[in-house]
Amino acid sequence: MERNTQFIGQSLAFLDAVEQAGRAAELNRPILVIGERGTGKELVAERLHRLSPRWGEPLIIMNCAALPETLIEAELFGHEQGAFTGAARARAGRFEESDGGTLFLDELATLSMAAQERLLRVIEYGEVTRIGASRPMTVDVRIVAATNEDLPALAEAGRFRADLLDRLSFEVITLPPLRAREGDVAVLADHFGRRMAAELGWPEWPGFSPACLAELDAHPWPGNVRELRNVVERAVYRWNEPGGAIAQIVFDPFASPWKPQSATPLDAQVAATAVPVTAPVTDLRAAVDAHEAAIVQTTLERLRYNQRATAKALGLTYDQLRHCMRKHRLGAERTS
Repeated sequence: MERNTQFIGQSLAFLDAVEQAGRAAELNRPILVIGERGTGKELVAERLHRLSPRWGEPLIIMNCAALPETLIEAELFGHEQGAFTGAARARAGRFEESDGGTLFLDELATLSMAAQERLLRVIEYGEVTRIGASRPMTVDVRIVAATNEDLPALAEAGRFRADLLDRLSFEVITLPPLRAREGDVAVLADHFGRRMAAELGWPEWPGFSPACLAELDAHPWPGNVRELRNVVERAVYRWNEPGGAIAQIVFDPFASPWKPQSATPLDAQVAATAVPVTAPVTDLRAAVDAHEAAIVQTTLERLRYNQRATAKALGLTYDQLRHCMRKHRLGAERTS
């Protein structure tokens, strides 16, 4: 099945990265793709493969962070029957599967130092040795690796092999975060919105209101394009007026007035309500009373003025809490 490899955007930062990937695709060299989560590193790998002379051969994708360290080498290099407990039959690794094509290693920085050393040997000599095998086999694989980590800093700290970094970084494509792609939020929102509307069977796409587009543009997008897609699709799905422009955006799907409240330790409550002392305390009793009132009021608000729950959270009896509320003239919206 054909994967969706469409790139959407018009900002200079985005177009520069796309053009860089197009130029690098023709060369049979390792490529390193750097970018925050959700910026499209896998899409770049697919573009590099499909624009290369290897486009008709396999593109194998492996997330290095998805497997425990004990299985990484077996997944990459394969194993012979009986090579270790549980190896009931021989199995080809990802390098063998991608022979002639491209191997995309996502989350590269999570590889162990031992796996990094074996990866370096494959790049250097084009040979793979299955775990438990006595002889290597030759493979012809182009490696595209990706990470959201600062690999030079990791190499400097001794947590990533500097020689492997040198071999992988023939070309480094750094993807811009969505917040740096001027004008692309509206373009992407329209694309994802149209696609979701079609999935829902809407007769036409009404678009977003100017206020919604302003909200989308002002959001910092820590999850980048992946987050934007989720927000847009959620907005379209929840909109109850298909004939009018979408006018409501929900960035946090967990937002609800009925969201369960986590119990907060009393010392955290004290820290949260503490007021820095900027002048010498001249009336200790008044200062203590003010602090006590602040703690009780904050806890009441957090628990929606449920006095029995507030008393329990503060380690008081119900009568003690009521006395404290009367003492400090704190309001009460509900009593149970």
